[in-house]
Amino acid sequence: MNQGLYEELVTKLINHKLNELDKDTFQVKKTPIDKAEAALILSQHIGKTIKHAFTLIKGDDIIETQIEIANKIILFLKEELKKEEFEDDLIETEGKILKAVFTKVDTHFTDLDLHLKEITPYTRLIHSELFTGGNSGTTLESELRKEILSSDKIDLLVSFIKWKGIRILERELREFTERGGKLRVITTTYIGATDAKAVDFLASLENTEVKVSYNTGNERLHAKAYLFQRNTGFHTGYIGSSNFSRSALTDGLEWNLKITTKEVGHIIDKFKKTFEAYWQNSEFELYDKNIHSGKLVEALKQGKFSKEYTFTTSYFDIKPFHYQNEILEKLEVERTVHNRHKNLLVAATGTGKTVISAFDYKNFRKNSKSSKLLFVAHRKEILQQAQATFRGVLKDNNFGDLWVDGLEPASNEYVFASVQTLNNRLKEIKISPEYYDFIIIDEVHHISASTYRPILNYFQPKVLLGLTATPERMDGENILEDFCNRIAAEIRLPEALNKKLLSPFQYFGITDSIDLTNVRWEKGKYVASELTSLYTKNDIRVGEIISNLHKYTNDMHDVRAIGFCVTIEHAIFMAEKFNLAGLKAEYLSSKNSNMRDEIREKFRKKEFNYLFVVDIFNEGVDIPEIDTVLFLRPTESLTVFLQQLGRGLRLAEGKDCLTVLDFVGNSRPEYDFESKFRALIGKTSTSVQKEIEDDFPHLPLGCSIVLEKKTKETILENIRKATNLNINQLITKIRNFQHQTTLPLTLTNFIELNHISIETIYKKGTWSRLCQLAGVIEDFDGINEKQILSAISKKWLSTSSTSYFNFILKIAKQNFNIKINDFHENEKVMLLMLHYDVWQNAGGFNSLEESINSIGKNKIFVSEVIEVLELLIERVDFKEIDIQLPYKQPLKVHARYTRDQILSAFGLSTFNRKSSSREGVAENVDLNTELLFINLIKSEENFSPTTMYDDYAISETLFHWQSQNSARPDYGKGLTYVNHQENDKKILLFVREKANDEKGNTMGYVFIGEGNFKENEGSKPMNIKWELNEPLPNYLWNESAKLSIG
Repeated sequence: MNQGLYEELVTKLINHKLNELDKDTFQVKKTPIDKAEAALILSQHIGKTIKHAFTLIKGDDIIETQIEIANKIILFLKEELKKEEFEDDLIETEGKILKAVFTKVDTHFTDLDLHLKEITPYTRLIHSELFTGGNSGTTLESELRKEILSSDKIDLLVSFIKWKGIRILERELREFTERGGKLRVITTTYIGATDAKAVDFLASLENTEVKVSYNTGNERLHAKAYLFQRNTGFHTGYIGSSNFSRSALTDGLEWNLKITTKEVGHIIDKFKKTFEAYWQNSEFELYDKNIHSGKLVEALKQGKFSKEYTFTTSYFDIKPFHYQNEILEKLEVERTVHNRHKNLLVAATGTGKTVISAFDYKNFRKNSKSSKLLFVAHRKEILQQAQATFRGVLKDNNFGDLWVDGLEPASNEYVFASVQTLNNRLKEIKISPEYYDFIIIDEVHHISASTYRPILNYFQPKVLLGLTATPERMDGENILEDFCNRIAAEIRLPEALNKKLLSPFQYFGITDSIDLTNVRWEKGKYVASELTSLYTKNDIRVGEIISNLHKYTNDMHDVRAIGFCVTIEHAIFMAEKFNLAGLKAEYLSSKNSNMRDEIREKFRKKEFNYLFVVDIFNEGVDIPEIDTVLFLRPTESLTVFLQQLGRGLRLAEGKDCLTVLDFVGNSRPEYDFESKFRALIGKTSTSVQKEIEDDFPHLPLGCSIVLEKKTKETILENIRKATNLNINQLITKIRNFQHQTTLPLTLTNFIELNHISIETIYKKGTWSRLCQLAGVIEDFDGINEKQILSAISKKWLSTSSTSYFNFILKIAKQNFNIKINDFHENEKVMLLMLHYDVWQNAGGFNSLEESINSIGKNKIFVSEVIEVLELLIERVDFKEIDIQLPYKQPLKVHARYTRDQILSAFGLSTFNRKSSSREGVAENVDLNTELLFINLIKSEENFSPTTMYDDYAISETLFHWQSQNSARPDYGKGLTYVNHQENDKKILLFVREKANDEKGNTMGYVFIGEGNFKENEGSKPMNIKWELNEPLPNYLWNESAKLSIG
């Protein structure tokens, strides 16, 4: 056998060949067939075998023999599976292929054969083909004519459309739309390349809709694709490099691949679904010549001259992106659920903090009688930009007054004030501390500075919102104390990168020769003085850094690089050594901060190329043009790491990406690589370890991470040790806790200090037992220990619901000592859910009351349950929504529950009988309700194109679901879906990302509410679109909207 990669079914022959290999010389990898892909893999294999067998048949009646054998195989399947339906698949013995069916009534042609010649593509409906624009074979243009004339529905996705490209197909497009064909077009104003005349022409056709994206600033649609759909099911598509221009369709050397349902059905399927998701996206606006003609012409003009295009407010509504909505919801939950009204929002510079604050204020204003606003910043430009943003979001061009540099507000109601002016006038202004309802402080990391403090001390608003890119200060001041000791919400890097709000990065992990394993570790970080002496003791490391700059940068004398050092001494050392090596360098620290402006100006003009710093809050460093970042020290705090990286991620003219060189040495086991890479990758269904092993397949758009071999091994080894903590290591950490901090030893404090997840702890045992084994508490009775451990690790860590957790917390604080009659109907159902969470089996007690009372038998675990629930409630950062159903049940929309909790809530499990349902659907006939349990990712394989796009969100309120294989729209179960509204049947959807998360923990299902049948395509299985009553939760959007953009 040849060496290399295979994806081959192991047959007798393959097995024989493998057995012949010398085991000492060859290594072989086999994996089990994935359940989700088995039918496809096995049927493809049988198809190949039968095809080969049929080529062996010789003689005069080859076709008759082949049909006879084919029918025998079909009859065998019918007998084997006891399914009559296979009878329909038997082949008629005459051996014919159906080519067309058309009505004779009112037809516009007389000669069927001639008509078929005119409309049947040369390359047929069942074969794929590659068009290369050469002079052999058919042209794309002639093929498209026939495709258009033979279709019932056409979808075109092109980044630009030229009139010269449209006019050569004008006759066919008119004929197609006039006979009832439906045409949909998506295009853009990208670089002004589209002809307005072409868009106007298309929009004027009957049965035609055109959608346009005017978002030229971060244009992401570069696709060129056409889909031709036919009611017969024989769809064809073209994907390639051709836009709708004359040269692209006729004589350009463009490559386009034709695909067909018969050969690659799953690709056509993905095409249809992706187009549908784009069509539902608000970025593409429906074009009406009478209304939008001016907007289109203006946008095309702008697109020709610049990438950016900003509308006047009258043209459009500013809408928050999904990730901004998620942050707005988190801020709302901080206030309404957790009762915290001083909130800190952390976001890299350039990611739209001010826009979010404006939306946050808009939401507050909608729900409040009084909404007086004070926006405080330290520079006039920031105040002017903020005022413009608020005016745009509130759609009020007169909103707010500036109070800065001698400008006085006409009214105090809505003021954008500079911190200096406000401070100087604070004593004389006649404004009471409670006057302002909503105060926003921009760049709040200055807050402990003497200028900000008086303002903060004086005013008592209903809401205080702080905005910053840098929450951690090097001067040891803690700004979190002013904000309930927590960051309320953060804009994650991957989301901002995918939205093109930041410059993409190329991150190189470079092997550092310095070994840090023996450097002392105190209070969660390396001891700075020890790092400094290691880094400055000789020139070897400097030489390595310079040679890597030569290797990884285009020209190391033509960069703007910022190098993060461990101390001032280290920064001065680096600057001196670089200058000696002929690389122009400066350092900036508190020692020479009086030269900050001068140094910044020189850096901007590239009078020197390398700036070495320690204190990144030095504003001299805030230069968008920085194109290279050097991490010359390990950064223990994730927040500081992101702040430092953020310094280079600002967008700037002529900067296509940021180069990051991170020098990684052997590290102490406490050093946390995992959260650093998770922050760069974003949310994925795979573990960070797997992402690194596979060389980062899921990075944000345009970004890459390259790790040198030794670095990769170092990082993986570190992560393996950190994630596979054994019980003894945990116990040692519990014992050492008192030596590291003066805080009391609680579960929450322990988790925060050691960066260990609660999931990791409960894999090893209960918190109380671990503390006892560490000798910090006395031994205790083990009654209920196994059950409480199981309830926490297998149920509550898979659940996220404020209402349910608060309910259990309330009765835990009563020692689970309850009287069943004190509870109303919904609460009794939650007691049943709790019964199954803890005991996992039906009955076992004389009554539900006795079952709940028994949970309180061990006071140690009652205390632990209270602590765990309080921690889990703190983690909730979304809003639960009540759902109106014809009966009572306790579950809330957008909360996450286990399957057992859901089955109890809807009466499918009772105290005496536990439901054994493990199917994807569960029906309660008495309630006339069906529950759909949906896994967004079904296959254990990372990428399974055949199952990946079965279930996903098309838009916030439209969900695509594939039924079981037996469902058909005209009969039985499938028909009940189609008619569920007439029959008052409720369809409720429960969705989870996949069965197990990246750490192997079972995931709960998010209740996304009620679905109403919108349309169906296909049979056995059916592909149903459910219209949701409530939009999908923001936190589930990325995972469920697999085909959406952004």
